[in-house]
Amino acid sequence: MESSAYRVSDVMTRAAVAVGRKAIFKDVVERMEQWKVSALPVLEGDGRVIGVVSEADLLPKEEFRDSDPDRLTQLHRMADMAKAGALCAEELMSTPAVTVHADATLAEAARIVALRHVKRLPVVNTQGLLEGVVSRGDLLKVFLRPDNDLADEIRRDVIDVLFQAPVVPVHITVVNGVATLTGTVQDATRIPLAARLVRGVEGIVGVDCRLTAADGG
Repeated sequence: MESSAYRVSDVMTRAAVAVGRKAIFKDVVERMEQWKVSALPVLEGDGRVIGVVSEADLLPKEEFRDSDPDRLTQLHRMADMAKAGALCAEELMSTPAVTVHADATLAEAARIVALRHVKRLPVVNTQGLLEGVVSRGDLLKVFLRPDNDLADEIRRDVIDVLFQAPVVPVHITVVNGVATLTGTVQDATRIPLAARLVRGVEGIVGVDCRLTAADGG
């Protein structure tokens, strides 16, 4: 038993902005500025994602414009120096692209974003074709869920399943994403499980579990 998990498909932007591999440097910058994004998927002709070009990939062009790097810099930043001379997307992009599938959970997507230090993930199908983009902001949308909706989900998917016959009815309140549970139940061993499952509900910020067990429970 587990609470329903939101998927990347629930929050992603489907009208994704992308560039072809031969897009010139200036066009990449202009598209980022036009659409207010920090990175763009780079596509092969059939729509397959082959890389991602980000603001970080573009900055070496300016960084090394008027400098004469010393030997130590050359050794440690050869990739950045190469990008300083890049003229098109395929020379700028980071490859292979860090991507995610639409059916991945938000937790899985968030882990990829954190571990790979990226701001946006192209969403691809099993053939690697672009379906959309999910950003850090998209992953945070679940925290905008109304408190009443969160309380209803906790009641339906956690409390009514774990505690079908509580000694004292379990009350659930959610305020600003923080869930408070009060009541008396028969089985004390299920109380920690209830707290963990409530914490796993998408949009919950914190849990104050005040459930108590009946004598001998």
